[in-house]
Amino acid sequence: MSNLTKRALEASLKKLLLKKPLDKITISDIADDCGMNRMTFYYHFQDIYDLIDWSFAEEAEKILAGKKSYETWQEGYLQLFLSILENKPLIMNVYRTVSREQLEQYLFKVSYRLLRDVVEEEDKEGVVSEEDKDFIANFYKYAYVGLILDWIQRDMKENPEKIISRMSLLMQGNFARALEAYSKYR
Repeated sequence: MSNLTKRALEASLKKLLLKKPLDKITISDIADDCGMNRMTFYYHFQDIYDLIDWSFAEEAEKILAGKKSYETWQEGYLQLFLSILENKPLIMNVYRTVSREQLEQYLFKVSYRLLRDVVEEEDKEGVVSEEDKDFIANFYKYAYVGLILDWIQRDMKENPEKIISRMSLLMQGNFARALEAYSKYR
């Protein structure tokens, strides 16, 4: 029942975002739209940003399920782009408000998790330190998130599949080369 209520609150927020900007939506608006009282909202979330964080985390779990390997990272990123596009009103409203940092943190978290698993998989012999694997994943995370944020800023007009294809061409073999360089760095 708890997840059902959370999903209803999330759906109401998304519905309201089609009508007005995030900074004009109140908890009362969301609760009223769901036919609930404000206390029900507060039972599940601290504030609207907590609801957004929960929504992003739930979406991340769906996106990353089974798509965190070298063979599937492109599919994971494509799903991330498509999810952003599907939730465009929410994303654009979050992006254009002071809560843009939440969107960036979400993208950093999703990207890091995906890339860290790819780096781990590619370090077949386990010769690269955890610290160096973290560094490699973080390095690529910033590049990938930068591309996503640029795409969002340009109103999501470019085809996500084209972006992923271009990223894939650029990245082909880079994880292995980076790991090889760091294995010699020790």
